[in-house]
Amino acid sequence: MDRENELTPAEPIELTHREILVVMSGLMLGMLVAALGQTVVATALPTIVGELGGQDQLAWVVSATLLTSTASTPLWGKLSDLYGRRPLFQGAIVVFLAGSILCGLSQSMGQLVAFRAVQGLGIGGLMALSQAIIGDVVSPRERGRYQGYMGSVFGVASVGGPLIGGFLVDGPGWRWCFYVGVPIGIAAFVVTRRVLTMPFARRDHEIDYLGAALIVGGVSLLLLLLSLGGKEFEWGSVEAVSMGIGSVVLLGLAVMQERRAAEPIIPPRLFQIPTFRITSLAGFIVGVAMFGAIVYLPQYLQIVKGQSPTRSGLLTIPLMVGLMALSIGSGRVITRTGRYKLFPVVGLVVVAVGLGLFSLLGVDTPLPVAGLFMFVLGSGLGMVMQVLILAVQNSVQHRDLGTATSAATFFRSMGGALGVAVFGAVLSNRLDTYIPDRLADAGVDIPAGGGTGDLLGTPDAIAALPAPVRDAVLGGFADSLSDIYTLGVPIALVGFLVVLFLPELPLRTSVREAEPVVTDGEATAAAFETSFNPSNADVPDLTASGDGPQRADNSVSDRPRSAPGNAVGAD
Repeated sequence: MDRENELTPAEPIELTHREILVVMSGLMLGMLVAALGQTVVATALPTIVGELGGQDQLAWVVSATLLTSTASTPLWGKLSDLYGRRPLFQGAIVVFLAGSILCGLSQSMGQLVAFRAVQGLGIGGLMALSQAIIGDVVSPRERGRYQGYMGSVFGVASVGGPLIGGFLVDGPGWRWCFYVGVPIGIAAFVVTRRVLTMPFARRDHEIDYLGAALIVGGVSLLLLLLSLGGKEFEWGSVEAVSMGIGSVVLLGLAVMQERRAAEPIIPPRLFQIPTFRITSLAGFIVGVAMFGAIVYLPQYLQIVKGQSPTRSGLLTIPLMVGLMALSIGSGRVITRTGRYKLFPVVGLVVVAVGLGLFSLLGVDTPLPVAGLFMFVLGSGLGMVMQVLILAVQNSVQHRDLGTATSAATFFRSMGGALGVAVFGAVLSNRLDTYIPDRLADAGVDIPAGGGTGDLLGTPDAIAALPAPVRDAVLGGFADSLSDIYTLGVPIALVGFLVVLFLPELPLRTSVREAEPVVTDGEATAAAFETSFNPSNADVPDLTASGDGPQRADNSVSDRPRSAPGNAVGAD
């Protein structure tokens, strides 16, 4: 499948279905190893602290990866647009593997935190570039059937990560939680090296180092504030205020720099595209609702229902089944019909319903009923996540494909960080209210100088409490979780209102044909018309950008894409 020498600047890369499946196998392995890198360590944290010490640094083991993976995502996307997707994807694999091996060799908590940050850099590249590469090899019209499989990888990792982690901790040891991804990463490297050959138009460019530094610095401070606020320091403390001000200042300077840079990391022109703005905002909202809800589900199963970590992972399978089934199913329907807007619109309504059902979870809720609620929520998420990526890739020029895709991933990750922080603050506040109230109703007083935090130990410790105290703690925890899930319902509905304005552009049938660009007025009118008149799926007479006129039938002129002087080579 070595086609570089056959391709001319005007020709797109065209792969057979079988070749695409081979490429997909490498991309899915890369995404799987990245997702497992985030989930497999959760079960091992208590054991790691017991061996390495450093209880005060425990939160950093998770936060370091979140910080570097999110902050680096826009950089990976931009660099892939400048230097080609394959070398950057393989570079991300190498960075991830190096970080994983070093994590397994760590002899102190400080070393582990530092190497987890390195691992996070690789995760950021793998997550963003795997989605962008699909856009290089599959046309938007055909992309839905393949992106559904990519979405299912998250479901497998979310369930499999904690299970694998628990097995490894009980077996060969916690260090294998980091080594387990090494053979998968090597396989992904070999597969992509052998089968992923794409033409790449080289052009003169200069990297915006200042903009990159300002974006990474501002995002890092914001993520540190969201991850550690209310835990390592109070929200109103000097540390929190300093981080908040520093983040605002750096991000403000980043916006100024991006407006003047020749090759901005996130080009301001992307925000002139209605689809990009709407999908970015919707992705942010989905991140808030999704991560804010799912991250506390294991706590319900372990603390309220008394399940072991391994069993609680198994009990979340209905959520992942719903996500995988609807992600794959919606992708196939999109490929067959060319229509995609219906899925995020309906999906966010289903997410709101799922969160509303979660708010009904209590101490006495049967596990099969909880599983049904999980299936509903997973189904809603399956109709939204990958479709938003498809929409934004279909709306931008190919030169911005990596940047736009990584930006969509970035905004979703930022929403997730905010969701975890906000929902966590609400949970702590409600626990301090509900548990004392229930203890008072039971005639039990909290010991002098104590607090509700003294009663919230491990599930085994809670189970060993005297019956009246245990019942108060379990009931108070269930009530608190109910409140955060209730809070998620209006957030999901706001996302529903946002995607109502999503323009439904015709899905291109070629990887590199001219891209439609819609003005704000056209987008708003089209959004209302396609929302209330589903028969009108296409936006007529879209104006093409840059590479030749776009006709109403979505075909393009024969004028070559590449400007004179551009050299075309392989990644």
